[in-house]
Amino acid sequence: MIHEGPSTMAQCGALVAESRSAEVRGLRRCFIRMFRRHAASATIVALAASAFVAASLEQAIGAGSRAATLRIAFNADNPLLTSLDPFQVYWIEHRVVLRNVVESLTDQDPTTGKIIPWLAESWEAGADGASYLFKLREGVTFSNGEPLDAEAVKTAFDADKAFLAASPGAFGAAYLEGYDHAEVIDPHRIKIVLSKPNAGFLQATSTTTLAILAPESYKRSAKERSLGAIIGTGPFVLASYTPEVGLELVRRKGYGWASHAVDNGGEAYLDRIEVRYVPEASIRNGQFTLGETDILWPRDPFSEADIRVFKGKGAAIASRSLPGPAYNLYPNVAGGRLLGDPGLRKAVQKAIDRTSYARTVYSDDFPVVQGVLDVTTPYFKSEKEKLAYDPDGAARLLEATGWTLGKDRYRYKNGKRLSLLYVLWSKETAGDLLLQDQLRKVGIELKLSFLVPGEMVTALSAGKYDLVGLYLTRGDPIVLQSVLDPRFAPTGSRAAARNAFPPEISPAAEKLFDAGLVATRDDDRARAYGELQDLLIDNNLAFPLFERVWQAALSSKVSGFAWTAEGFATLGSVRRTP
Repeated sequence: MIHEGPSTMAQCGALVAESRSAEVRGLRRCFIRMFRRHAASATIVALAASAFVAASLEQAIGAGSRAATLRIAFNADNPLLTSLDPFQVYWIEHRVVLRNVVESLTDQDPTTGKIIPWLAESWEAGADGASYLFKLREGVTFSNGEPLDAEAVKTAFDADKAFLAASPGAFGAAYLEGYDHAEVIDPHRIKIVLSKPNAGFLQATSTTTLAILAPESYKRSAKERSLGAIIGTGPFVLASYTPEVGLELVRRKGYGWASHAVDNGGEAYLDRIEVRYVPEASIRNGQFTLGETDILWPRDPFSEADIRVFKGKGAAIASRSLPGPAYNLYPNVAGGRLLGDPGLRKAVQKAIDRTSYARTVYSDDFPVVQGVLDVTTPYFKSEKEKLAYDPDGAARLLEATGWTLGKDRYRYKNGKRLSLLYVLWSKETAGDLLLQDQLRKVGIELKLSFLVPGEMVTALSAGKYDLVGLYLTRGDPIVLQSVLDPRFAPTGSRAAARNAFPPEISPAAEKLFDAGLVATRDDDRARAYGELQDLLIDNNLAFPLFERVWQAALSSKVSGFAWTAEGFATLGSVRRTP
């Protein structure tokens, strides 16, 4: 499916297209007809993009080969948006790839969360928090030979702004929030001017979303960039991309300006990386155990049984909690829906056994979720005491609000069963069934309804749901605005954000969102986001289910794998032995 400009179907998945299910066959069937309609034009654009990449490839990689190829198996390609354009991409697997092709003004230390130099060797923030003066690193070039200079950075920011003007619901909107213009001071100094303070902007400059492409890339159309016409400064060059099949990266000759967060500051140790999209977990796992894949990198954490099998083959398991929201369910409190009742929301919160969820669905050592945010997110605040499992307390609350047990062990009020509708972006998982069973124990019926994207947009817009899961990955708590603030949420999930707060709480939430956005001091940001996390849990407006842990299985031939702050990987430091 080709995306250029705002599309309801594409935007509907911007928050949740990082789907937690390995089963995307339903989505694929839904979109295959639309993909075929675009096939002819997509082929033409793909050929143009391939020719564009090939033109810079010979210069970038140089001659000779060290015959080291790494093979990675990911989950399915994005069924909603066919794009590798950094400003459009939200699909986390694509962002892993991009992190090794395109680079950013700054980086984020994966241990401390601090923003550190990268393409910019230093910067100064304006006193009002509405401008940044960046001094660029000298000697950096794009893989087509163009120099990284202030004009190139200005071109990148202005191009992103222009794209956003044409496509207001683009994923990069929250990252670029407030950008007004860029002033070139000299070839290696550039001033970024915001129309208003944006406390998350500096962190945004460390992400793939605001990565700097070569000026030549912005001469291509959005479609061409989506299909691979992107040139960066990174240690690898994108050699090919076939949607729904895979892609290939090749080592760039002469690279030598990695961030200090990266172990290998020079040329990549690998010559080539082959990525394949494999939707079926059983096929992915089989390929890995047979030695046909070097890194097995699914979306869902592995089961305890899978880990035993992989380790029996000599594999290592790399894990990291992804920054941003935990996997939370958000209630629809609008339109007279049942969860508009604060007592019922509190009962649901008490009925969830999060320790059992982590141990049963994943493994005995899987971390138990502690709050609205994952633990790797700056300004994370633990709320674990408020999330204690208390089924007896839940039962008392339900009785107090008039819901009495019937003979079938479900609760009723005025002859109506207590039934909640949980709409799913993917087919039901073991975790969904476990949650259904936990709520059943206190007399709540949880109906599970898998909706394809078009149906999901309709359901959210019409308010025909009680619970929905939403999340994004970003190493800054400002990401909560992209999930829950209707002023910033992407088009397709904006309706869910509008339904997330009761009228009496909405003004307080908006005030805290704004306080976190404009705060220029760390303690002010910590206070604003701490109070926002409290507000969500104290009012039971988020139901954390599990910590979003990303795992990769590494064969015994792989070494040097390391996570970035946002849960990606710097593959230039990876080695593969024969």
